[in-house]
Amino acid sequence: MLYSQTTPEQKRKRLRETLAGDQIARFPGAFNPLSARLIEEKGFPGVYISGAVLANDLGLPDIGLTTLTEVATRAGQIARMTDLPAIVDADTGFGEAMNVARTVQELENAGLAGCHIEDQVNPKRCGHLDGKAVVGLDVAVKRIRAAVDARRDGNFLIMARTDARANGDGEAGLAAAVDRAKSLVDAGADAIFPEAMATLDEFAAVRAAVDVPILANMTEFGKSRLFTVDELASVGVDMIIYPVTLLRSAMGAAERTLDELVAAGTQESQVPEMLTRARLYELVDYPSYDSFDAGVFDFEVPGVFSETV
Repeated sequence: MLYSQTTPEQKRKRLRETLAGDQIARFPGAFNPLSARLIEEKGFPGVYISGAVLANDLGLPDIGLTTLTEVATRAGQIARMTDLPAIVDADTGFGEAMNVARTVQELENAGLAGCHIEDQVNPKRCGHLDGKAVVGLDVAVKRIRAAVDARRDGNFLIMARTDARANGDGEAGLAAAVDRAKSLVDAGADAIFPEAMATLDEFAAVRAAVDVPILANMTEFGKSRLFTVDELASVGVDMIIYPVTLLRSAMGAAERTLDELVAAGTQESQVPEMLTRARLYELVDYPSYDSFDAGVFDFEVPGVFSETV
């Protein structure tokens, strides 16, 4: 009932244990707190919270318009609804070194298990769009060092994302990403997120270059083919995120239902595709609230005004 009974510290420890295991970890992206509960129920080991999803949910494009307060607040609302560890996209850290330090502590306070910080120029762009630019290596390294120095819980995961692959064609772009990944690990990054890898061989090259967990972003309509779990495991990927999958699915269904309302004047044909009332109540744990309410309020009020007293 209400929120998760697992503490943020326990979730962070669980994340570390998951990434140290033999199985590749899959983190679907939650677009609201209830979807995080669904992710947990389906047996996934963790929840991902996408910066693009947080921006899009506000009706904004993913170009660095969200604030630290907005991201920490919404990410905290999502994280507290599940016993799973949640990792959030912290974009460029909402500024430079000192801003990055504050970002990490705010996310710790919000109950997150980790975050990733990227090396794009601020304002950033969606990682699978063209026209991205990255900061100099010195700035990228300072961001990660600031994040590592600022965290108070050593299990809070600091992941470095590099968008350097897009800065060159073919081997040049990959070499830039690999070199930068090495430097970010040297700066203290616990994991590496090489964005917009084009092939399995490119993931394998990053895997060979660093000795920390690496992440694959399997977002739809992006630069990467939607590789399977087995394919990514075969090249040493440790973690997969599906950042916008659930939001796209939900919004696609919403649009189809609205179209049907316009065309037919009723949503009846779409009802079989909807989450039932019973299933919704199950997800929000309605019976526990009902039981709690009855236990607290189901008593007789003393007869203060009884004439027999």
